[in-house]
Amino acid sequence: MTPSAVLSVQDLTVGYRLGGQVRPVVHQVSFDVGPGQVLALVGESGSGKTTTGHAVLGLLPDNGAVLGGRIAFRGQDLTALSAKEWRQIRGGSLGLIPQDPTISLDPVRRVGRQVEDVLRLHTDLDDAARRDRVYELFELVGFTEVERRYRQYPHELSGGMRQRVLVAAAVAGDPDLIIADEPTSGLDATVQKQVLDLIDTLRVGSSTSIVLVTHDLGVAADRSDLIGVMRQGRIVELGATADVIADPQHPYTRRLLDSVPRKAVSARSVRTAPANPPVAIEVTGLSKVYGDVAAVDGISFSVPRGQTFAIVGESGSGKSTTARVLAGVTPGTSGRVDILGTDITALSRRAFRPLRRSIQVVYQNPYSSFDPRFDVFDVVEEPLRSFQAAPLPGSARRRRRENADRVAAALEAAALPPEFAARHPRELSGGQRQRVAIARALVVEPEIVLLDEPTSALDVSVAAQILELLQQLQADRGLTYVFISHDLAVVSAISDQVAVMRQGRIVEQGSTDQVFSSPREPYTVALLDAIAGHDLVAASIGRTGPLTLGAP
Repeated sequence: MTPSAVLSVQDLTVGYRLGGQVRPVVHQVSFDVGPGQVLALVGESGSGKTTTGHAVLGLLPDNGAVLGGRIAFRGQDLTALSAKEWRQIRGGSLGLIPQDPTISLDPVRRVGRQVEDVLRLHTDLDDAARRDRVYELFELVGFTEVERRYRQYPHELSGGMRQRVLVAAAVAGDPDLIIADEPTSGLDATVQKQVLDLIDTLRVGSSTSIVLVTHDLGVAADRSDLIGVMRQGRIVELGATADVIADPQHPYTRRLLDSVPRKAVSARSVRTAPANPPVAIEVTGLSKVYGDVAAVDGISFSVPRGQTFAIVGESGSGKSTTARVLAGVTPGTSGRVDILGTDITALSRRAFRPLRRSIQVVYQNPYSSFDPRFDVFDVVEEPLRSFQAAPLPGSARRRRRENADRVAAALEAAALPPEFAARHPRELSGGQRQRVAIARALVVEPEIVLLDEPTSALDVSVAAQILELLQQLQADRGLTYVFISHDLAVVSAISDQVAVMRQGRIVEQGSTDQVFSSPREPYTVALLDAIAGHDLVAASIGRTGPLTLGAP
């Protein structure tokens, strides 16, 4: 233990009781965090990083327990605290910024009152003084109209605003240590930067120490002094951030760094493309109005066959609404949309149905679109059944054989073993579910695939595998992709052209290299500047090949 350490974790082992047995999931983890330091715990889902953070805060679930080791905060062993002692220290000297404000905030209470709860527990302030202090905290986290914000409910705030409320609650007790558990994982790049800047400003101003739990290596590279890389419940590498990024020692750390999105030399990039490919999608003056709000406002673009067209922007920019119009899920209010030479704006749902087979969608969270009663075979076969007419007498058996062959081919194309057909989606990892969603889209042999944030919920290494798969499928089948994302690093790795949307309008578009290397619009510049991990990219060049972020 370093004498000046605010937090010292030594040989920590944590387990969960499952089925009458205790299963260790964190094994002999050790690290120190000094005053004002930021330690990033990085790793994939299931690596033990969140469990470690929750153990420090005494927030393990009922079936979880510290099985061995020591957690010392300012020299005091936290593993020996009673429930009453934990209530005194947690929220005061120890703060938490949780991952999901939609779960962490009470939906039926005003947000100001929820921040006041911390002051009620850890200060002697009266009602008026507590309210004034909440106003000060809201100003500190960048709110204007603080009295109005105090009275609002969580649903009246954006995701970034809700996260600022959680930051205000975390710092209300003037803590010496904050555990930040994936504090920006669901936020757009610009909002993520604002929240991380805010946390950093508060840290510098009060010398608060921070344990930052994240799967985002870019965030870790930009925002931490130390990095602990976790895998299967163990820290496999620990050191100064600059040293770990520039010269990783463990093969797993190198693998994580190699998973950073890059312009790989793939079958797609070396395929000889026609000089003037036919157009797969032509959008002219498209608008979509809800009430008196224009979600999409007069946009135009074209997508050549066999290419990837990315639409980027923050939440509410109109990119997902555009995708729904292209998919025929919702009609445009005005303008024209041609899909494979057919104007879909004048088509009824019934008339659009034959075309729907040619344009399929892969969603951000495929699990919510799977029928929970279905196994993987049923999930992938479902589009076939939907588009096939009822079989003639005597042909049902042949139809089943044909469908089985096509499902098997789709699973193989999505790099899933044949035995996965008998599994249920709940038995699969996030990356495996996304492969099932891709197989489901491929099984009807579409020409166009709409990809709506297909990797945003995945760990960096799993996301890299999905991107590689998508590129290979495009090379093999000549697919046209429309890629919807707020992750510009991913977009720069996979797209040929990009359109930047803001408040329903396209503010800039062109070839990906052109837009990323020489952006014209200040908004595009702000999006690019908000990408976490510029130092990570620079350090990685030469070790794994040129990465993206506008590198030609």
